[in-house]
Amino acid sequence: MSDEAAAEEAFLAVEREVALLFRRGRARVAEMSRRVHPRLEGVAYSMMGFIENAGRVRMTDIGQHFGVGKATISRQIKVLEGLGLVAREVDPLDRRSSLVSLTEDGARRFLRARDERMANFRALLGTWETADVEQFGELLRRFNDLTGEPLEA
Repeated sequence: MSDEAAAEEAFLAVEREVALLFRRGRARVAEMSRRVHPRLEGVAYSMMGFIENAGRVRMTDIGQHFGVGKATISRQIKVLEGLGLVAREVDPLDRRSSLVSLTEDGARRFLRARDERMANFRALLGTWETADVEQFGELLRRFNDLTGEPLEA
């Protein structure tokens, strides 16, 4: 097999595995959202993770982070707020904007689901050497850095 053919085969294998990872990831995020609250679906778990990490965050910053518009974020936050998982308040620096934070119940539910997810990661990767887990994390970070940039045609 030529070097060019071997490289093409390697790229195809990576593309297949990344596509599988993304499909499974979307399903797992939806499952994690339902673990937080049975009426949640989709990206709610990831959104709550972003809010938990930020403490209090502007809704526009949530939209920028996830690459979605104001209407989409407003709908998602409205659902989370209706379930008592997040609280919204007026931003004192810009009264036209809202700050969002997890409620006590939202934080408790999110952290419980995250702890379960981390236990699953530990079980999946528990037989790997620490150095392999570190290398895997570094390779994923490098890949994510690349995917944040637009591809040239």
